[in-house]
Amino acid sequence: MSEAIPVTRTTDHGTAKLMPDVDRARAWLLTVDGAPQSYVDLDDPAYLEFEYARRLGHVLDTVAEAGRALDVVHLGGGALTLPRYAAATRPGSRQDVVEADRGLLELVAEHLPLPRGSGIALHAADARAWLETAPDDHADVLIADVFGGSRVPAHLTTLAYVREAERVLRPGGVYLANLADAAPFAFLRSQLANLAAVFEELVLIAEPAVLRGRRFGNAVLVAAHRPLDTAALARRTAADAFPARVQDGAAVREFMGSARPVEDADAVPSPEPPDGAFGIS
Repeated sequence: MSEAIPVTRTTDHGTAKLMPDVDRARAWLLTVDGAPQSYVDLDDPAYLEFEYARRLGHVLDTVAEAGRALDVVHLGGGALTLPRYAAATRPGSRQDVVEADRGLLELVAEHLPLPRGSGIALHAADARAWLETAPDDHADVLIADVFGGSRVPAHLTTLAYVREAERVLRPGGVYLANLADAAPFAFLRSQLANLAAVFEELVLIAEPAVLRGRRFGNAVLVAAHRPLDTAALARRTAADAFPARVQDGAAVREFMGSARPVEDADAVPSPEPPDGAFGIS
């Protein structure tokens, strides 16, 4: 890229725009239909601009000893922020990125190319369809950050989907999801219920204002068959510019309440964000 100029392209699922950051020489913001999707600094792939991405990064940092290579599946590609982060912080990792929008993958590959030997394989496919054909015990970590526009598609919100994700993970593997909701949290509670039906350990990470129902916002869910290092997570999230709360155990069960897992026949997309919830100024 010789000039840092905005790039706009109509892709399979919307209008994607890459905008350079005036404050960082080779950093870019990706929006799709006006909604911010990803931020990437090509010179510093370990830099995570969005708070939810930082929280996912904190989990990645704490699931295994620092620097250890992992096999990671990413459902949802965007500008490949988290795959680049994992490649930089855990060299030698093998990663699969599953993105339904082939045109978006092509745009990102053209303008924000991956470094040679990144270990990142790109798959233009529906996330659940790809999962259903993936082998058992394929990954150490599975990260779900899939939004059709600003909503998680219905077929990725069900118990059957979570069972597929669990099958693809190794016994000590960790599942992460970036979701968004607001009080009374019917969607978020249902997603916790899905995970609780399959995994023993659950963690919820979100800003206190979101958890108190004061505004719509992101929540990161983490699930595993083994205890997670919540103390390390709490330290890292507390040090962020917008500190988040880490809840586990009884606190998560209390938050989940009487929510039930979601069957495929009853699935609906995640709630529509209110106007301006994730806009850019």
